[in-house]
Amino acid sequence: MKNPRHLFAPALAAVAVGALLSTTARAELAVGAAAPAFVTQGAKAGKPFTFDLKQALKKGPVVVYFYPKAFTKGCTLEAHAFAEASDDFAKAGAMVIGMSADDLPTLEKFSTMECRDKFPVAIADAGIIKNYDVALSILGISASVTRRTSYVIGMDGRIKLAYTDMDYKDHVSKTLAAVRGLAAKH
Repeated sequence: MKNPRHLFAPALAAVAVGALLSTTARAELAVGAAAPAFVTQGAKAGKPFTFDLKQALKKGPVVVYFYPKAFTKGCTLEAHAFAEASDDFAKAGAMVIGMSADDLPTLEKFSTMECRDKFPVAIADAGIIKNYDVALSILGISASVTRRTSYVIGMDGRIKLAYTDMDYKDHVSKTLAAVRGLAAKH
């Protein structure tokens, strides 16, 4: 009879990777901290534009959500969820922008295909990734992707919610609740 341990090796490897990711899965910027200002290139409905966080905050709170890689399963599902909730964010006076280390041509396609032309996505360059402390690190090695982290930034430029979880499922509900809470205060 063959050694039965080889049957469990793939499952153990998946658990180990999940454990490694979960140890790095935490929000890095504290609630109340000043959100680092940035200007970057992005796309909405397939059209390139320049995004300036300071300018966007003049119109209302901004949900900045970092996702690892366009067109991967979790990132696609997360983009669909934010697209479906885009009217709810708008009613609460907030803007949503997705951020990844993808290049502009990829983001142009992603903004149309997966974001369904509802909200913009933009380039998280090395400086933005560092300032928001969202670099995905596995075994101490930083990859050129970000952790799945969502921030709600108030009009005062301060972090109102910081939430990190590699599972996309709760990012929309948590950020929408925080935005609605800010709207209720005003």
